[in-house]
Amino acid sequence: MAGAKGRRDHILAQAAALFASKGVASTTVREIADEVGILSGSLYHHFESKEAMVDEIISSYLEDLRGRYKKALAEATDPRARLHAVIKASLETAAAHPHATEIYQNDANYLRGLDRFAYLKNVGREVQNTWLGVIQAGMNDGTFRSDLDAKIVYRLIRDATWLSVRWFKPTSKYPLEKFIDDCTSTFLDGLAGPGH
Repeated sequence: MAGAKGRRDHILAQAAALFASKGVASTTVREIADEVGILSGSLYHHFESKEAMVDEIISSYLEDLRGRYKKALAEATDPRARLHAVIKASLETAAAHPHATEIYQNDANYLRGLDRFAYLKNVGREVQNTWLGVIQAGMNDGTFRSDLDAKIVYRLIRDATWLSVRWFKPTSKYPLEKFIDDCTSTFLDGLAGPGH
Protein backbone atom coordinates (compact mmCIF):
# COMPACT_ATOMS: atom_id res chain seq x y z
CA MET A 1 0.00 0.00 0.00
CA ALA A 2 2.87 2.36 0.78
CA GLY A 3 4.15 1.73 -2.77
CA ALA A 4 0.82 2.75 -4.31
CA LYS A 5 0.64 5.84 -2.12
CA GLY A 6 4.23 6.70 -3.00
CA ARG A 7 3.41 6.32 -6.70
CA ARG A 8 0.33 8.56 -6.35
CA ASP A 9 2.36 11.17 -4.48
CA HIS A 10 5.05 11.09 -7.18
CA ILE A 11 2.44 11.51 -9.93
CA LEU A 12 0.83 14.41 -8.05
CA ALA A 13 4.19 16.11 -7.50
CA GLN A 14 5.08 15.89 -11.20
CA ALA A 15 1.59 16.94 -12.27
CA ALA A 16 1.69 19.92 -9.87
CA ALA A 17 5.00 21.09 -11.36
CA LEU A 18 3.53 20.88 -14.88
CA PHE A 19 0.27 22.60 -13.91
CA ALA A 20 2.23 25.40 -12.21
CA SER A 21 4.53 25.98 -15.18
CA LYS A 22 2.17 25.40 -18.12
CA GLY A 23 -1.27 25.98 -16.64
CA VAL A 24 -3.98 23.43 -15.96
CA ALA A 25 -5.76 23.78 -19.31
CA SER A 26 -2.52 23.49 -21.32
CA THR A 27 -1.16 20.43 -19.49
CA THR A 28 -2.19 17.11 -21.00
CA VAL A 29 -2.54 13.71 -19.37
CA ARG A 30 0.05 12.42 -21.84
CA GLU A 31 2.59 15.03 -20.62
CA ILE A 32 2.00 14.00 -17.02
CA ALA A 33 2.37 10.33 -17.92
CA ASP A 34 5.57 11.02 -19.87
CA GLU A 35 6.96 12.97 -16.92
CA VAL A 36 6.45 10.03 -14.55
CA GLY A 37 7.43 7.39 -17.11
CA ILE A 38 4.14 5.54 -17.55
CA LEU A 39 1.52 5.18 -20.27
CA SER A 40 -1.30 7.73 -20.29
CA GLY A 41 -3.90 5.05 -19.62
CA SER A 42 -2.03 3.94 -16.52
CA LEU A 43 -2.70 7.30 -14.86
CA TYR A 44 -6.36 6.35 -14.67
CA HIS A 45 -5.47 3.51 -12.28
CA HIS A 46 -4.50 6.24 -9.81
CA PHE A 47 -6.79 9.17 -10.72
CA GLU A 48 -10.14 9.35 -12.47
CA SER A 49 -9.12 12.45 -14.46
CA LYS A 50 -6.72 15.35 -14.79
CA GLU A 51 -9.22 17.46 -12.83
CA ALA A 52 -9.09 14.92 -9.98
CA MET A 53 -5.33 15.46 -9.76
CA VAL A 54 -5.75 19.23 -9.72
CA ASP A 55 -8.49 18.92 -7.10
CA GLU A 56 -6.31 16.85 -4.80
CA ILE A 57 -3.40 19.30 -5.15
CA ILE A 58 -5.54 22.41 -4.62
CA SER A 59 -7.79 21.07 -1.86
CA SER A 60 -4.79 19.92 0.19
CA TYR A 61 -3.20 23.36 -0.17
CA LEU A 62 -6.40 25.21 0.76
CA GLU A 63 -7.07 22.95 3.74
CA ASP A 64 -3.58 23.66 5.05
CA LEU A 65 -3.98 27.41 4.43
CA ARG A 66 -7.33 27.60 6.21
CA GLY A 67 -6.01 25.60 9.15
CA ARG A 68 -3.00 27.87 9.49
CA TYR A 69 -5.20 30.98 9.32
CA LYS A 70 -7.48 29.63 12.04
CA LYS A 71 -4.52 28.86 14.29
CA ALA A 72 -2.87 32.23 13.55
CA LEU A 73 -5.98 34.21 14.44
CA ALA A 74 -6.53 32.19 17.61
CA GLU A 75 -3.00 32.94 18.85
CA ALA A 76 -2.63 36.62 17.89
CA THR A 77 -4.74 39.33 19.52
CA ASP A 78 -3.86 42.85 18.36
CA PRO A 79 -4.21 43.85 14.65
CA ARG A 80 -0.47 44.17 14.01
CA ALA A 81 0.24 40.72 15.45
CA ARG A 82 -2.73 39.27 13.58
CA LEU A 83 -1.56 40.71 10.25
CA HIS A 84 1.92 39.32 10.89
CA ALA A 85 0.34 35.94 11.73
CA VAL A 86 -1.72 35.89 8.50
CA ILE A 87 1.31 36.87 6.40
CA LYS A 88 3.33 34.17 8.17
CA ALA A 89 0.63 31.55 7.62
CA SER A 90 0.38 32.51 3.94
CA LEU A 91 4.13 32.37 3.30
CA GLU A 92 4.61 29.14 5.25
CA THR A 93 1.76 27.52 3.33
CA ALA A 94 3.20 28.76 0.04
CA ALA A 95 6.59 27.32 1.03
CA ALA A 96 4.96 23.98 1.87
CA HIS A 97 2.88 23.95 -1.35
CA PRO A 98 4.75 26.08 -3.91
CA HIS A 99 3.22 24.50 -7.01
CA ALA A 100 -0.29 24.48 -5.57
CA THR A 101 0.09 28.15 -4.65
CA GLU A 102 1.01 29.00 -8.25
CA ILE A 103 -1.78 26.84 -9.65
CA TYR A 104 -4.30 28.57 -7.43
CA GLN A 105 -2.99 32.04 -8.31
CA ASN A 106 -2.77 31.33 -12.04
CA ASP A 107 -5.80 29.15 -12.64
CA ALA A 108 -8.42 29.86 -9.95
CA ASN A 109 -10.64 31.75 -12.41
CA TYR A 110 -10.44 28.95 -14.96
CA LEU A 111 -11.09 26.28 -12.32
CA ARG A 112 -14.11 28.12 -10.88
CA GLY A 113 -15.77 27.62 -14.27
CA LEU A 114 -15.65 23.83 -13.82
CA ASP A 115 -18.39 22.18 -11.75
CA ARG A 116 -15.91 20.17 -9.71
CA PHE A 117 -14.31 23.37 -8.40
CA ALA A 118 -17.44 25.30 -7.45
CA TYR A 119 -16.19 25.19 -3.83
CA LEU A 120 -13.37 27.60 -4.75
CA LYS A 121 -15.77 30.56 -4.68
CA ASN A 122 -16.59 29.93 -1.02
CA VAL A 123 -12.99 29.24 -0.08
CA GLY A 124 -11.84 32.38 -1.89
CA ARG A 125 -14.45 34.40 -0.02
CA GLU A 126 -13.36 32.86 3.30
CA VAL A 127 -9.69 33.69 2.64
CA GLN A 128 -10.61 37.24 1.63
CA ASN A 129 -12.75 37.68 4.74
CA THR A 130 -9.88 36.50 6.93
CA TRP A 131 -7.57 39.18 5.54
CA LEU A 132 -10.25 41.88 5.45
CA GLY A 133 -11.28 41.16 9.03
CA VAL A 134 -7.71 41.70 10.23
CA ILE A 135 -7.15 44.81 8.10
CA GLN A 136 -10.51 46.39 8.91
CA ALA A 137 -10.09 45.78 12.65
CA GLY A 138 -6.71 47.53 12.50
CA MET A 139 -8.24 50.44 10.59
CA ASN A 140 -11.11 50.70 13.06
CA ASP A 141 -8.87 50.87 16.16
CA GLY A 142 -6.30 53.22 14.58
CA THR A 143 -3.48 50.67 14.31
CA PHE A 144 -3.63 50.93 10.50
CA ARG A 145 -4.38 53.96 8.35
CA SER A 146 -8.11 54.39 7.84
CA ASP A 147 -7.81 56.56 4.71
CA LEU A 148 -7.05 53.51 2.54
CA ASP A 149 -9.52 51.09 0.98
CA ALA A 150 -9.30 47.82 2.94
CA LYS A 151 -9.93 45.69 -0.18
CA ILE A 152 -7.13 47.40 -2.09
CA VAL A 153 -4.75 46.94 0.86
CA TYR A 154 -5.78 43.29 1.08
CA ARG A 155 -5.15 42.66 -2.62
CA LEU A 156 -1.78 44.40 -2.57
CA ILE A 157 -0.55 42.47 0.45
CA ARG A 158 -2.10 39.18 -0.62
CA ASP A 159 -0.61 39.26 -4.10
CA ALA A 160 2.79 40.41 -2.88
CA THR A 161 2.74 37.60 -0.35
CA TRP A 162 1.41 34.72 -2.43
CA LEU A 163 3.12 35.58 -5.69
CA SER A 164 6.49 35.67 -3.95
CA VAL A 165 6.48 31.89 -4.43
CA ARG A 166 7.58 32.63 -8.00
CA TRP A 167 10.82 34.32 -7.02
CA PHE A 168 11.64 33.92 -3.33
CA LYS A 169 13.80 30.96 -2.36
CA PRO A 170 14.91 30.84 1.30
CA THR A 171 18.61 30.48 2.01
CA SER A 172 20.61 30.04 5.20
CA LYS A 173 21.52 33.74 5.03
CA TYR A 174 17.95 34.85 4.31
CA PRO A 175 15.53 32.27 5.75
CA LEU A 176 11.76 32.27 5.41
CA GLU A 177 11.28 33.71 8.91
CA LYS A 178 13.37 36.78 8.00
CA PHE A 179 11.35 37.22 4.81
CA ILE A 180 8.12 37.03 6.82
CA ASP A 181 9.37 39.70 9.24
CA ASP A 182 10.57 41.93 6.39
CA CYS A 183 7.24 41.61 4.56
CA THR A 184 5.30 42.54 7.68
CA SER A 185 7.61 45.46 8.40
CA THR A 186 7.41 46.74 4.82
CA PHE A 187 3.61 46.57 4.78
CA LEU A 188 3.21 48.14 8.20
CA ASP A 189 6.15 50.52 8.49
CA GLY A 190 6.82 51.37 4.83
CA LEU A 191 10.12 52.13 3.16
CA ALA A 192 10.81 55.62 4.48
CA GLY A 193 13.69 55.93 6.88
CA PRO A 194 13.43 57.67 10.26
CA GLY A 195 12.49 61.31 9.95
CA HIS A 196 11.31 61.02 6.33
